[in-house]
Amino acid sequence: MSELQKPKAKPLALRLLAIAVVMFGFGFLLVPLYDIFCAITGLRAPIEQVAETDIANSDIAAREVTIEMVANRNNSAPWEFRPSESIKVVDTGSIYEITYFARNLLDENLTATAAPDIRPVEAAKYFKKIECFCFTAQEFGPEESKDMLVRFMVSKDLPEHIDRVTLSYTLYATPKVAGNN
Repeated sequence: MSELQKPKAKPLALRLLAIAVVMFGFGFLLVPLYDIFCAITGLRAPIEQVAETDIANSDIAAREVTIEMVANRNNSAPWEFRPSESIKVVDTGSIYEITYFARNLLDENLTATAAPDIRPVEAAKYFKKIECFCFTAQEFGPEESKDMLVRFMVSKDLPEHIDRVTLSYTLYATPKVAGNN
């Protein structure tokens, strides 16, 4: 009987190994696949980041646009998170700064990452980030709080029918990696 089981064990082990390799490869493909999915559907439109020196003056007249700031966290998130101001009226083509306040509510170190979103989606390509706390791990000590800066401008090329833009950030806990405390 063990002679019959040996030939079956090898193909099973190879199948399991192949499944593990495919799952590992799929893990690496998730980010590019997500980017493609978002590009096709328009979800999470990329927010362009530019250097301050890249901002060119144009012949288009500046106009006022209302920026609404929103902060999101899930109900069990161990922090306080909010924009320093909810509404800001800005002129297109000018640089502005706003801050988001975050406070660790735990008695231990916490690392968080923020993901931005712009609505309407069409406005995302006209919203230029110069400096942002997003996509950078934010380290918080026990019960530490900080104001996190966003420096931005809205391009003068923003379509006329858009007069209100929502800048939303969601703050996520970054999982602890073994050996990093």
